[in-house]
Amino acid sequence: MMIWLLPIRLLEVIPSTSFGYITRSFWLIFSYLVREWQERVSNLLGYWGSPFALRVRSALKLKGIEYEYQEEDLGNKSPLLLQSNPVYKKIPVLLHNGKSISESLVILEYIDEVWKHNPLLPEDPYERARSRFWAKFVDEKCVPALVGTISKVGEELEKGVREAREHLKTLESGLDGKRCFGGAKIGFADVAIGWIAYLARIEQEALKIQLIDQQSMPVLAAWIDYVLEDPVMKELMPPHDKVFKHMIDMREKLIAVVSN
Repeated sequence: MMIWLLPIRLLEVIPSTSFGYITRSFWLIFSYLVREWQERVSNLLGYWGSPFALRVRSALKLKGIEYEYQEEDLGNKSPLLLQSNPVYKKIPVLLHNGKSISESLVILEYIDEVWKHNPLLPEDPYERARSRFWAKFVDEKCVPALVGTISKVGEELEKGVREAREHLKTLESGLDGKRCFGGAKIGFADVAIGWIAYLARIEQEALKIQLIDQQSMPVLAAWIDYVLEDPVMKELMPPHDKVFKHMIDMREKLIAVVSN
């Protein structure tokens, strides 16, 4: 049983007297404060430009959960990050009730389990499975293709773009006529995929390539517009110019490494 439920159970045995009224009021206030405390003892370790950290920040924002955010220097990772995620040593990491949860999709599921209101995953078991499937597809297929393209030039770049577009076209089929991957509103898969799509648009601008366009992927393009116009997503969106410069700098560094 969650801590905050205990005082509610005690209310059932407190007598209806003046003393009982005062006691019941005390327990109600105590219950509220404990629940508030439970929902606020959350810390998130992240990085401003990470789509994976932005996934978690979006989920917490959609749920209305307050938390402390700690920006990490990925070139000089904090002892807290290394201690909290000793296996991968990567962001994001959610710290809640003295425990650490890592890997963005795992964190999204955890958030949805702990804070039941405003659910991210659909109620229907099949739709829940579909949401998980497409989120995993993006991480296993689209992300490697998009990241790999950043370091390529010439024919290799053209080949990388074709591969990325094939995966994005497959992703488009997952919408299946719906406004969002989870149905009528932004949910688990939309949060997971939306930030990858946001960076893909900036990548195509930075590399002067065509990844997502209205002509060949009208449904996916319309979905991206819809998701990125959501108030929560817009509030968390990193500055375009900052992301663009970061993308160019990263490309130059990767090309230099590959060339050597």
